[in-house]
Amino acid sequence: MRTTKPYPDLALFGIAVILLTIHTGCGSTKVESRTDSSVGQQLLDLEKAHDQGIITDKEYEKLKKNIVKKND
Repeated sequence: MRTTKPYPDLALFGIAVILLTIHTGCGSTKVESRTDSSVGQQLLDLEKAHDQGIITDKEYEKLKKNIVKKND
């Protein structure tokens, strides 16, 4: 007798829902200035979002320029 998990796609569905929920808040290209993070940390966070595919190459470059420009 072959045993299978009752809902094998349920875990995949859950992961998809979480990713979509996170991604929905990323539609804006506006960078909020946070007083509790350094420019370096903001750039690292931005790079991480880019590496994870949350933002496009174009958005990454635009946001990076904005962070640097605000802190010159």
